[in-house]
Amino acid sequence: MSRRPTAAILVTGSEILLGRTQDRNSGMLARSLDVHGIRLERIVAVDDREEHLRAALSDLLAGGYDLIVTSGGLGPTHDDRTVAIIAGVTGLELTLDEDALAEITAIVTGYAAQRNVPVQQLLPGARKQAMKPVGSHVISPAGTAPGLIIPGTSTIVVLPGPPTELADVWQRALTHEVMAPLLGTQLERRVLRIWNTPESTVARVFEELGGDDHGTETSICATRLEVEVVIRFAPAARPAGTALADGLITNFGDAVYAEDDRPVEVYVVDELERRGLTIACAESCTAGLVAARLASVPGASNVLRGGIVAYANDVKVEHVGVPTSIIETYGAVSAEVALALANGARRRLNSDIGVGVTGVAGPGGGSAEKPVGLVHLAVVGPHSTSQVLERRFPGDREAVRINSALAGLHLVRLLLQDVRLSADV
Repeated sequence: MSRRPTAAILVTGSEILLGRTQDRNSGMLARSLDVHGIRLERIVAVDDREEHLRAALSDLLAGGYDLIVTSGGLGPTHDDRTVAIIAGVTGLELTLDEDALAEITAIVTGYAAQRNVPVQQLLPGARKQAMKPVGSHVISPAGTAPGLIIPGTSTIVVLPGPPTELADVWQRALTHEVMAPLLGTQLERRVLRIWNTPESTVARVFEELGGDDHGTETSICATRLEVEVVIRFAPAARPAGTALADGLITNFGDAVYAEDDRPVEVYVVDELERRGLTIACAESCTAGLVAARLASVPGASNVLRGGIVAYANDVKVEHVGVPTSIIETYGAVSAEVALALANGARRRLNSDIGVGVTGVAGPGGGSAEKPVGLVHLAVVGPHSTSQVLERRFPGDREAVRINSALAGLHLVRLLLQDVRLSADV
């Protein structure tokens, strides 16, 4: 590819370095920068101490990046220092932006009325947040903290820390005329999501297809039970990008379950709704995670009938209808019980599709015959279709449970493919 503008992200906040808050902003910004043809080359995280923030910013400015994006430190409190330190490092005088002050004052006045607190308590903070380095451009806030664009050898975009606020202010910043020279040719993308295939296998096929020798940039990332392949290319390299993506699809066939960014639960809910089918879950070791992931998708109420957390054996028997004889013969962690859970969920909750999950999440409770990480999953549906899976997942209790829920959703996806085929016959 031809030269792309470069960028660095500076994340601030002691709460992030203490592990009290997750950095959700860098990932969103990285994806957006890539789409806009900007190459992200560095991410730096620092606490709220003035000397650390100053040193990090000075270092990034010395790095010659076309764009530096900062996240956090724009609030009204004493440890929100980002704007003042940027002014100091760049040698720009701080000045009050009257328009910004009026906008923030109106916002905090509304907050004060809602919370029944004197607005005078909030006005000093509003004034602090309305300060800007001379020559910078104010971006209207999504909360109370406006963003800033500071032109220079390295353009600096200053964003608030809360993720929803940052996302809104960032989108406004992208439309500002100062940003236009920095926005490169928007890259096209092909996204492939590959199920139940080793990352090394995907990498080998990628190399056999010629890799990135013809103007593409590809990332291959294993995440849980999937491999995500993102092929990026400028319009001039579209034939190479198309050939590479199509070659991977040809090699992996039905293992490529999606060609977009949708997680599997979105795919499942969309497909259920398209077919007019409903689903219900009976879960033991996952304790409702499959149902929760389905319920996280807007529109899930149209397809999700409900779920039963059947942790104890008597709950499996009394509330899901698992025969006692199956548990006694095969044990609670078995393919037979998973299938009985799926059938029970389907019957008891009057749904078209039932999901059953049972396993040993650990760290205790395992045995030589049924070790920690062993999970049985089953999905049953119309047209006498079913999918059953036995897996032993590595990792701690959380990893086993999350991977089990993801595998359950993929089993639903596979069953829906069978339903489609049965209906087409």
